[in-house]
Amino acid sequence: MMPRRVVLTGLGAVSPNGIGRETFWKNTCEGISGIDRIRSFDPSDLSCQIAGEVHDLDSSQWYSKADLKKLPRAVLLCVQASSEALQDAGWDAGDLRDEELENLGILVGSGGSGFDFSEKQFGHFYSGEKHKVSPYAITNSLVGMLSSEVSMIFGLHGRSHVISNGCTSSTDAMGYAFNIIRFGQEDCLLTGGAEACVTPAMMTGFQRMKANPVHFNEDPMRGSRPFNSDREGFVLAEGSWMFVMEELEHAKKRNARIYAEVIGYGSTCDAYHRVAIMPDGKQSTRALQIAMKDARVNEEEVGYINFHGTSTIINDKIETFAVKQAMNGHAMKIPVSSTKSMVGHPQGASGALGVAVSALSLDRGVLTPTINLEKPDPDCDMDYIANESRQQATRIAISNCISFGSKNSALVLKNFN
Repeated sequence: MMPRRVVLTGLGAVSPNGIGRETFWKNTCEGISGIDRIRSFDPSDLSCQIAGEVHDLDSSQWYSKADLKKLPRAVLLCVQASSEALQDAGWDAGDLRDEELENLGILVGSGGSGFDFSEKQFGHFYSGEKHKVSPYAITNSLVGMLSSEVSMIFGLHGRSHVISNGCTSSTDAMGYAFNIIRFGQEDCLLTGGAEACVTPAMMTGFQRMKANPVHFNEDPMRGSRPFNSDREGFVLAEGSWMFVMEELEHAKKRNARIYAEVIGYGSTCDAYHRVAIMPDGKQSTRALQIAMKDARVNEEEVGYINFHGTSTIINDKIETFAVKQAMNGHAMKIPVSSTKSMVGHPQGASGALGVAVSALSLDRGVLTPTINLEKPDPDCDMDYIANESRQQATRIAISNCISFGSKNSALVLKNFN
């Protein structure tokens, strides 16, 4: 079977710097950060007290107050983003009898959905308050429950799967969705990523790893500073970015609004270390090369790359080197940026964040900035679109991701206009 063309027709965003696609896009273009002092718990005993949290989320449309106590936060973020994506694609997410909607499936990525819920349940258990442990302590702590909840809320009777690969989770979920659709197994899928792991235990674990910045507690918005010589580590974040991905002719028949075409996916593993990236960046380079080969584009055609760009000392340097290797001398001509400078690092939802920015950039002819770029590391010497957006039409964009456990993944998008 000849591969079919695949497009993005719906987009929903729940981000630390804005709830809703248009608010998220406006604030990202304007370089507005959503990073602040942690509000969801008292962080005063932590060395890093800042994070990218989503505020003012209202889930009362879907859940009662009693239900909210039984659910991981990632579910609430994902339901909100999914609702917007479905409506944006032309479906009324409240009409569960719509045949097209009823047969829709979901393939979503998350590194630790359920972590916050299980942390609370273990807290009750080890404090001797076993009577407070929820009857849903096991089921709702599972990563797989993320897609199940979305399926139940919207009446989606198609496949309901979660890919959990650390920071590449949503890139891989979207890559698998892309292949499922282009090779004819489905015409349409809800896909993307969600993460909500800003918790005391998670922050403590990263503190033990010395992975987070510690000198920006009084100036949170400057804490995530990819490519700077004084960067200290990533700022943990939460969020969800969801999409309706469908076969082109299927979208045309519905007169659906198309943001971008998905044209390539690549994934590799360093097979090197639980946390560290292989210093030579070879497999990250190869993931980009595989994605471009799959997309049938060469490096001269690439007009924008959304970097993983976590603001960690080693990762930014190695990712820069890997991209330069993959682009064969063309890298210095390619505008790139890290949205994590404004949002923080949403772990398994990182790829979905990158795809959202890349798709909107292709659609609207604006390349978003890397804020807080004040004194670049000499080893980070590409065009990182420093501090201000750039009006620039682009034909091909890449969203790049790197994960704990030595994983690397990339998605290639094409302007559809």
